[in-house]
Amino acid sequence: MNYPVIAEHILPTAQSAWWSRRRRRDDVPHLPPGAVYVFRVGGSYRLFPEGMVFDPSHPDVFDASSVSLVDTRARLVEVQRTLPSVSEADKFTLRASFTCQVTDPTVIARQGIIDVTVPLRAYLMGDGDLPRVSAGHRVEEVNAVRTEVNHRMTAYSVIVPPRVAGMSVEFVSAEAHASDDLRDWEQKLRDERRSWELQRGQRDFETQDALRIAELLSQGSDHVDAFGIARKEIDVIEAAARIHRTTEKNSARRHEAETSDRDHAQAREMTEAQMRRDMLLTLLRQMGGSEYGVDYHQVLEQVLRETGGQSASGVGTAADTARMVEPGPARPGRMETGRDGSRDPQGGFVKDEGDLVD
Repeated sequence: MNYPVIAEHILPTAQSAWWSRRRRRDDVPHLPPGAVYVFRVGGSYRLFPEGMVFDPSHPDVFDASSVSLVDTRARLVEVQRTLPSVSEADKFTLRASFTCQVTDPTVIARQGIIDVTVPLRAYLMGDGDLPRVSAGHRVEEVNAVRTEVNHRMTAYSVIVPPRVAGMSVEFVSAEAHASDDLRDWEQKLRDERRSWELQRGQRDFETQDALRIAELLSQGSDHVDAFGIARKEIDVIEAAARIHRTTEKNSARRHEAETSDRDHAQAREMTEAQMRRDMLLTLLRQMGGSEYGVDYHQVLEQVLRETGGQSASGVGTAADTARMVEPGPARPGRMETGRDGSRDPQGGFVKDEGDLVD
């Protein structure tokens, strides 16, 4: 960096005329803001009066062999130094900050300090115990090193303050930084971690959204339609028409199911009635061929009572046919035995269908 001496120029020998002694204005470079001229006249350095309008006929300007442009403004200067770590492959970088301001431009011009970081770096290198602060730490422990280095530099600057002739220099702060490779690695890990957290957050949001939608659907289509209408994603007229169509379809399906159930019940009843009729006809035919005398009227009446009093066609015909057979007397000495073991002296009364079979 070009601080505090901004530039140095050798001036050509000025030619004087018998009527004037002055230098050409183009021989001297223009002065930037915050800087002053320091002319070398013979073996000495002379400061051009600050705030004075430049005068090419000024004796120092006319007799000068060179000129230096010195920046007198205060600047914050940063100086770096490498510090070791536990591993030989990794190192720390110390960055110390100083405030600098020129107090004597002629001294600065005489010494020709073009880059003030050179003497300040030499000042940092003068602390031989500074590397011991970081040598016991791994490069990942940069925060601990930063704290210890700052404490060390603060104490060192008090005991051995930085000095640059012609300038006031004050120590400001010191920071320790890891190597660029470690910084790049940490940045990569940070980016990957953020990307993973972002993906996990998106999955969590999707899961919550799916649960919310599932809960919404579980409450029925009417609730879903109401939610869509509230968010202006479903038209009210379309939703009403669809609900009406759905209601009509459900009503038609219920009517069809009820009709089918009724027809099925009727068919089942007819089938059962037909089975009862067939069983009765079969029974009467078997009784007609029996050798025992049976009162068919009593049997028929009893069967009809037990079947609910239902009469059907075919039963009467079978009964009429049975009446054509004259019931004969029961064999003497034989008594009918019921299910309970009792004897029926009449012999022609049937208490149960099981008594019809011997």
